[in-house]
Amino acid sequence: MPSRQELANAIRFLSMDAVQAANSGHPGAPMGMADIAEVLWNDFLKHNPKDPSWFNRDRFVLSNGHASMMLYSLLHLSGYDLPIEQIKQFRQLHSQTPGHPEHGETPGVETTTGPLGQGLSNAVGMALAEKHLAAQFNQADSEIINHNTYVFAGDGDLMEGVSHEVASLAGVWELGKLIVFWDDNNISIDGPIDTWYGDDTAQRFEAYGWQVISKVDGHDPEAIKQAIEAAKTDTHKPTLICCKTTMAFGSPTFAGSHKAHGAPLGDEEIQRIRDNLKWPHEAFHIPDAIRDIWNASERGSVAQAQWQGQWETYADEYPNLAKDLQRRMIGKLPEAWEKTSQSFIEACQQQNNKLATRKASQNCLNEYAPLLSEMMGGSADLTGSNNTDWKDCIAFNAQRPRGNYIHYGVREFGMSAIMNGMALHGALLPFAGTFLTFSDYARNAVRMSGLMNAQVIYVYSHDSIGLGEDGPTHQPIEHAAMLRYTPNVDVWRPCDEVETAVAWQQSIEKNTGPSCLLLTRQGVAPQQRDIETLAQVKRGGYILKDSDGAPDLLLLATGSEVGLAAEAQQQLAKQGLQARVISMPCTERFDRQDKAYKEQVLPSNVRARIAVEAASKDFWYKYVGLDGAVIGMESFGASAPANELYEYFGITVKAIVEKALVLSKPGVHSVA
Repeated sequence: MPSRQELANAIRFLSMDAVQAANSGHPGAPMGMADIAEVLWNDFLKHNPKDPSWFNRDRFVLSNGHASMMLYSLLHLSGYDLPIEQIKQFRQLHSQTPGHPEHGETPGVETTTGPLGQGLSNAVGMALAEKHLAAQFNQADSEIINHNTYVFAGDGDLMEGVSHEVASLAGVWELGKLIVFWDDNNISIDGPIDTWYGDDTAQRFEAYGWQVISKVDGHDPEAIKQAIEAAKTDTHKPTLICCKTTMAFGSPTFAGSHKAHGAPLGDEEIQRIRDNLKWPHEAFHIPDAIRDIWNASERGSVAQAQWQGQWETYADEYPNLAKDLQRRMIGKLPEAWEKTSQSFIEACQQQNNKLATRKASQNCLNEYAPLLSEMMGGSADLTGSNNTDWKDCIAFNAQRPRGNYIHYGVREFGMSAIMNGMALHGALLPFAGTFLTFSDYARNAVRMSGLMNAQVIYVYSHDSIGLGEDGPTHQPIEHAAMLRYTPNVDVWRPCDEVETAVAWQQSIEKNTGPSCLLLTRQGVAPQQRDIETLAQVKRGGYILKDSDGAPDLLLLATGSEVGLAAEAQQQLAKQGLQARVISMPCTERFDRQDKAYKEQVLPSNVRARIAVEAASKDFWYKYVGLDGAVIGMESFGASAPANELYEYFGITVKAIVEKALVLSKPGVHSVA
């Protein structure tokens, strides 16, 4: 019978062979963590390779995503649909084994990792989801939700600042089913880390409220097993298992060296390692005796079948809860959703109140959230400013895990990455808020939302210089463009309560990626629409106010500047110039419309075009062309009341009218 080290060596040699074949990759970490992975996956991990989406599976997150070949080796050996041909195609175009693990590309990969610290952050979100769902659905006689979240993390993960944010939250939330293995090998890309990483990591995590199991020999299977068993006994504290390992374990030349971190080892060194670890097999060959022990398909199917029987009993005894959980697990909205949300949008059109869109957003939450048990909101210490709470929300905390509103504290990055983990876990629809300018802190997590098509809703209030006196540190300029340039992200900047209601409706219905809502601090006047126009709002760009005849000029605007464009249209009409006002609350949604609709809204024969947005101007030239004009910002803002700032920076009705009159003259091109 193969020894445990031989089982671990299967990971090591698949990893180093694949890296060598690709002439690219990171062999050192898989070789160093192979013994930990073998014990966890063979003795503890609850999963079913035949059904990677089984809801009550344990989640495994490789936060140090550069060690991807370790994860691919584990998935291949365990019986996932990842054949040896894919291992041989490591890092090649269109393979299922990309350089860093990508959610959706490889069966069994729970989240996309690579940007260090974020895998750990996602895992905190997954563990939070498990705790919250267990509190919502478990009964005294039935724990239908009961699984662990395991994380592999390296020194780089723990150096990243986001690790501090999320580890602090995991401790205060008492996420006892979160178990993190720290690969304590004293190595990062630049070499031994002693001169740039002197933290006492064990004391740091103890201070967060974690259980810490120190000085575990990461190459001793029995010590690893005992550490995991000890971790599972504390159901209140998350656990950090500190595993002392050797980078590139088994390499006569590179063991313990940063030179094995991110480069192939070479054929000669790999042969030396085969001799050293007594592995006589050729590249990519795994003996059947080892494969048989690794394959988890049978035990995974048995575990899932047992859970399925438990589920059927649960559904009989608690049919309403089971129906709701089943709906949420498959990502389906309630039956009443479509009718109720549409009725609310129509009701908003009947209102005639000047309202900040951040307040309109809260009105939407008061209407929508009671319908959606999956909604879990929050804010980075700005609840009263973002207006992200609603009438009947309940604060989540360790003692009240059923709560559906999270106070994240001042942790924008951690909040965003945690929400990604919640969304990937399933059965939750997370959203949370901060000021738009502070989306900078969360930038990479938002990017990861887009990369993974995670359904997360970002509520960004204080969306322009219109926030006024707080000044340029708080006034976003480039942020809307930055978000719009991020693939798969829908950015909504509504002009009134109707567009805000539609933005929320469409973000809730969009299950293929994240959405951002950019909301005003200042009040905005409602715009009037007939029933046909109302139906076009969800298309992202539409004719809000048309000219009496064929338009001479197109006025494009978003958010608080739509009202300026509408007023400018009236003044231009008095001077004989026919202008069409186009509201574009979501340019991404508009870009996805068919060619005929886009031509109807933005006729190509009308070259006189002006875009108006109190933000960076450059984005808008894709719509107005180089012959058009953009009224917006070319600098940072200033500290003053909002109306003074709009006047000072020239974002006014007068400025629109003046540019329109010049632009509409024959032979005139750009007046930008």
